[in-house]
Amino acid sequence: MTRIVVVDNHGQFTHLEHRALRDLGVDTEIVDNETPPADVDADGVVLSGGPDMDRVGRAPDYLDAGVPVLGICLGMQLIAEELGGAVEAGDYGGYADVTVEIDDDDDPLVGSLAPETRVWASHADEVVDLPEGFVRTAHSDICGIEAMSDTDRNLYGVQWHPEVAHTEEGEAVFENFLAVCENGA
Repeated sequence: MTRIVVVDNHGQFTHLEHRALRDLGVDTEIVDNETPPADVDADGVVLSGGPDMDRVGRAPDYLDAGVPVLGICLGMQLIAEELGGAVEAGDYGGYADVTVEIDDDDDPLVGSLAPETRVWASHADEVVDLPEGFVRTAHSDICGIEAMSDTDRNLYGVQWHPEVAHTEEGEAVFENFLAVCENGA
């Protein structure tokens, strides 16, 4: 059975990420973001959202753990900043229903989603420059980089929250991430 660890960056939806994975039949656990990756046995890691970069603890260490990583909201921003991209304050702030457009039909994380899909996202902060090796896989009218992937390193990020009911194809995002973890896509 695939084992996924959710690294808690003090986000309000971390428990929903855990539950969404558990509901898919995954062996999953939430770990504090001060937990060293060496203390965790997992086939994949979800870096949860959270209030700010000042509270991410050891979460960046998971980027070198040798397993696929999915960053959600702040988790995506953390990946971008740690690997040389840039994050800035967004123009639209708080949570809102947003239509994202999928840019890469072949992407293992979002390629199977509808060409346009409704998501629930916060745009208080956004990735504005991709790190080297990443491609933009989704965008919206209010955010140029709604999702990103580096398939060579199995690092993925989404600005939106696939774990909430407001996101139309959130379960598919988690299913696709599980496939990456299981198949080494």
